[in-house]
Amino acid sequence: MITLINPNLVIQLNDLFTTGIVYMPLNLAYFAGVIRQNGFQCSVIDAFGERTCQVWKDNGFMFRGLTPLEVANKIDTNSKAIVIYAGNVTYHSSVIQFAKAISFRYRRIPLIVMENTEAVTSYSLRRVQDTLYDVGVDYIVTGEAEERGMELLKAVINGDARKSISAVDGIGYRDNGVTHYIPPEKQIVDLDTLPFPAWDLFPLQNYWKLRYAHGPFNTKRYLPIQTSRGCKYRCNFCIMPEMSNRKWRARSAVNVVNEMEEYSVKFGVREFHVEDPNPTVNDKRIRNICEEIIRRKVNIIWKIAAGTKVETIRDEITVALMAKAGCRYISISPETGSPRILRKINKPFNLEHAIRMVKEMNEVGIYSQACFVLGYPGENDEDRQMTRKLVHDLTKVGVDEIALFIITPVPGSAIFDGFYGYRGYSQLNFSPTWRQDYTRLNRFRFGLYRNFLLWKLRYHPWKIAKQPVSFLTRRFETKMEMTPYRALHTAILRLGLTARRIKNEN
Repeated sequence: MITLINPNLVIQLNDLFTTGIVYMPLNLAYFAGVIRQNGFQCSVIDAFGERTCQVWKDNGFMFRGLTPLEVANKIDTNSKAIVIYAGNVTYHSSVIQFAKAISFRYRRIPLIVMENTEAVTSYSLRRVQDTLYDVGVDYIVTGEAEERGMELLKAVINGDARKSISAVDGIGYRDNGVTHYIPPEKQIVDLDTLPFPAWDLFPLQNYWKLRYAHGPFNTKRYLPIQTSRGCKYRCNFCIMPEMSNRKWRARSAVNVVNEMEEYSVKFGVREFHVEDPNPTVNDKRIRNICEEIIRRKVNIIWKIAAGTKVETIRDEITVALMAKAGCRYISISPETGSPRILRKINKPFNLEHAIRMVKEMNEVGIYSQACFVLGYPGENDEDRQMTRKLVHDLTKVGVDEIALFIITPVPGSAIFDGFYGYRGYSQLNFSPTWRQDYTRLNRFRFGLYRNFLLWKLRYHPWKIAKQPVSFLTRRFETKMEMTPYRALHTAILRLGLTARRIKNEN
């Protein structure tokens, strides 16, 4: 038996809007599928998903889900290995708490922490591995877990892990006070060979009952889906250059639609949230996916929730085809309106192309989001005014929402070593209150949100009029409609009105 653990949802108490986004543990579900494919029994303890409305507070954060003690009590004593999923940098404090409780209770069972390689909200375990070994973790798995993780599990079960995995890339451990680690290089060549995520092991109903997710959730059931891996761009604030070595690989259109069709039948899911870092890199492939959905008459809607590089969407024909195939939401990331800051970030962005694509999305019924970062090192007031102008221009042509994030140094990103002042990795979210300039940046952020809503009311008043209906019916077309509902629900839990509140055990 292999036990997999998804940690708590961790929320910063002074920012219920930007923190506390619910991500289903997609890469953990992939790993569970691979474990079963290799003939091993696998159990999942989803600490958040199994008890989404249980909360406790600790050191400025609210934790949602099972406590470390409850998780330790649920572990099968016959487990051959225990794997904790480090899915998000803000969950790090939960990972640490679970590692402490589990290593104390089950000293003889190897404890492994697994990296999430396919999310910009993740973090490099290479950079934090010593903090994990200090609390009892035996091994870390960095890079894609499906192949190297299975090598480690087989070695652990055979009882010769240190000897047989010493040359395996992506595996780290400490032996006699010495850290051993080889950076990951090998990547899975054919993603179609992977089994579909083992969602039957997860408490899906509990996620669906929340009525909010990472992407805007407006049906009764949804699932995240990963159609490609990696990103070829080198944005300095992003974790993806380290995670993917700037390589992009994709599943075939047939394989992607096979998963959509299978899970729409198996789980009754009609809504899929694409969580790739950059799904539209290959325009021909994205068109093939659309054509395959249309040819099979698969009755689903899908949303590019995690974002994509807008320049990789070739033209209006592609956008119209995506709409015809059921695409209802696309997130893009201009990041800034300042060409100077874009050069610092190392991110190319074609403003004219973005304007054209957003305008076409608006015309064919695809909701759009534009994401921006504030406070990049060297940014000044003039740069921020350029961002303000770009937000105005995108709003005028029909962008449905914006997201404004204040730069935070994610472990593994190029800018990580240039920041100081945070007390723990869970503080590395997009509302970094520890930054000395946070108050000034946050004031600009909320002012720009206010301006965006006024511009939207001016240019597209009917969209503003629809938002209260979406809130009341919980059929969210955008994240900006859904976020207040999530924040309200979180606030109610915080007050203990509908939640089971417990004291911190540590």
